[in-house]
Amino acid sequence: MKRNRPLGASPMTEFLTEELRAGLEQARRLAARKNGRMRVKVGDDTYPVLRIWKDGFALDAEDAPHMRGLVDLYDGAHHKAQCLVIASEKEGTEIRYEYKRSTQAHDHAPLDFAREEDAPTGLIEDAR
Repeated sequence: MKRNRPLGASPMTEFLTEELRAGLEQARRLAARKNGRMRVKVGDDTYPVLRIWKDGFALDAEDAPHMRGLVDLYDGAHHKAQCLVIASEKEGTEIRYEYKRSTQAHDHAPLDFAREEDAPTGLIEDAR
């Protein structure tokens, strides 16, 4: 006979006390924050990203604000994207945010003309 368990629960966690489960959850969240390089920057504030997917990301609900508007997404020191987000829902210990728009960040300005394949990379003039 199969017992119904909450999603993500294992047979081992069914026998743990509530305090021990809370401690394990806190340790899991702390490990996710330390191991993750992804972070979101809102003005001068920075928050570690716990999870990221195609249409959004999740932050820890304890210290994340209900953001709405333009944010910058970083992978370490590398600026990955500028996103327009809204807080969609709180799920357990996370707040999920969805992108309304996400624009990939570039390290150079886009060209406003077509570059020829055989165009010279520089010009050397004779100064005689």
